[in-house]
Order: sequence, then structure tokens, then C-alpha cells
Amino acid sequence: VAASHAFAQSGDDNMTKLTMFSRRGFLAAATAVAVSTAAFGAFDAKAQEFNDIHFIVPGGAGGGWDSTARGTGEALTKAGLVGTASYENLSGGGGGKAIAYMIEAADRLDNTLMVNSTPIIVRSLTGVFPQSFRDLTPIAGVVAEYAAFGVPADSPYKSFTDVVEAIKADPNSVKFGGGSVRGGMDHIVAAYAVQKGGGDAKQVKYIPYDAGGKAIAGLLSGETEVISTGLGELLELHKAGQIRILAVTSTDRIEAAPDVPSLGELGIDAEFVNWRGYFGSPALSAEKADAYAKLLKDLQATEEWETVRKRNGWEKFYKPRAEFSSFMENQEKMVGDLMRELGFLK
Repeated sequence: VAASHAFAQSGDDNMTKLTMFSRRGFLAAATAVAVSTAAFGAFDAKAQEFNDIHFIVPGGAGGGWDSTARGTGEALTKAGLVGTASYENLSGGGGGKAIAYMIEAADRLDNTLMVNSTPIIVRSLTGVFPQSFRDLTPIAGVVAEYAAFGVPADSPYKSFTDVVEAIKADPNSVKFGGGSVRGGMDHIVAAYAVQKGGGDAKQVKYIPYDAGGKAIAGLLSGETEVISTGLGELLELHKAGQIRILAVTSTDRIEAAPDVPSLGELGIDAEFVNWRGYFGSPALSAEKADAYAKLLKDLQATEEWETVRKRNGWEKFYKPRAEFSSFMENQEKMVGDLMRELGFLK
């Protein structure tokens, strides 16, 4: 009561102070709410920025591009970095159809990434399509994968050196299959390994398929004797006993396939690693491209990504934006020189 009485006697001066305090308190509270709301909004906007992501796959189902996109989407969603992931197989023109789509529909593809790999370099060099990686927005390289050569479980070939000797004796006796066009990466890798093994690269018979899944079907149906493709596309079939992997294109045996010989240990110096990475449309802003690169970097540290990576036998290969572009420029020169040496380019 005394306190109330004292307060009542305080007069206009205290009332003025109280009013000023009340206003300050209200402004402070309002400011705090506004800041909190803005912060929450910014956080929410960041979370919603990748609420959904759409992957364009330039080849058919079951191939290396397809497994990379679906594996990335699986890990992103399970790790909680992205809400939902969707996929679209847009095959045709050796990957050119998908690249053309990314360019022509650029303004509508803010939430879309296209997966690609070394073939974007190879096919641009050979003129399969007129575009190159420079016509897109490079986001990041994410994995690297050694190539591998596989045969049906009941194949008479027990070693890759057996395949080379068979080609030397009768070039028509061995047909390679792969998920790329003639003169494409799977063809180049096979020809390169045969040449380094003592055979003639130009005598390699190659049948192209629309992605690795169809190439595997061709192998198992007897259309081809050997498949040249990414290791990850063969690992599960190898473990299941349907396919035997004769060799991987590494210098030494690798962790993902410890029971498979490397070309190096067979005395064949033909190491070859295929990268896989992501591209945005040419209209994608630098800010959004950087955000996608960071998203893929954050993915690298998750258990979900490690599960996918090890399951597919992929090597670690994270190269963001400018580093990714520089890497591709260097590879373009190296692959071009190799293709000319093998007779695929003049």
C-alpha cells in the first residue's frame, strides 16, 4: 500500500519517465520480435531454398548418371538437407538432348541440376553435340569412379590379359559393350586398356548402348563378350555372382573391390578415373550456384552419403565451382590428346 501511495504521489515527472520507459520497452520488445521473426524467416527461407530439388539424368535408367543422381537425392533427403528429390531421365543424342533442355528452358530451372561426367568432355570434342560444359553453370564435382571390365560369370575369359590376347589373335572374336556412343568414354577406356596391354586400339569392336543398364543386359544376353563401364554399375552383380569383374582401371587394388585385380598389377599402365558432378542452367545466379555447391559440400560429411558412396564404389572427389571448371579445362586437353593418340580425333 505504501508503495502504491508513493507511486501515486510521484507526479507528472514520474509519469513522464514511466511513459518513456514503456515506449522504450515496447520498442525494444517489438524490435526483438522483429529481429527474431526476421531471423526465423531467414532460416526458414534457407531451409525452403532446397525444399525440393530436381535432377536431370542425360541417359536411361540403371546407368552411372542415373545411380549418381538417385544416390545423391537419397542421401540429401535422408540427411535432412533437402525435403524431396525428383528425377527425370532425358536420354538422347549422347546426352545432348538433356544439355539442350538445360539451355533452352534455363529460366524455369532454378531448382534443377543435371548430372554429368567425363563424357561431356569427350562428346563435345567429338562433335556428338555442339555444346560444352562452358554453356552450363558448373556447380561441383562430387565423386570419381574407376572404370571396370566385366564378363558373364561363365565366360571363358579369366583375366583381362586373356581378352587382349583374344583380340590380338582374332579381333572379331571379342565385342565390347558400353553405355556410351562409339568414340565415347566407355569405348575410349576399352581401346586405351587394350592398346596399353599390347593390342591394337583400332581393332577393338564396340557396341554402344543407351546407358550402362542396357549395356549390362546386352552382356548377359550374349550380344557382347565384355562390358566397359563404371565400377559401381558392376559391383552388386559381381557380388551376386552374375558378372565377374576382370579388372579395374587403377594402378593398385581399391577398397571398394579388394578381390578385383587392377590393370596396374596386370602390367597394363592405363589408369583412368571418371568424375561425376552437377551443372545448373546457364541462367542460374552465382548466388544460387554457390548455395548448391555448399549443399553438396555439406553432403560429403554425412553418414548417409558415405553409405551411398561406399555402396557404389565411388572415390571422394569434391571440387566446387571455379576449381571444378579449371579441372574440366585441364581434362579436356588431356582427353583430347589421348583421343588423338588412339585415332578417335584428327
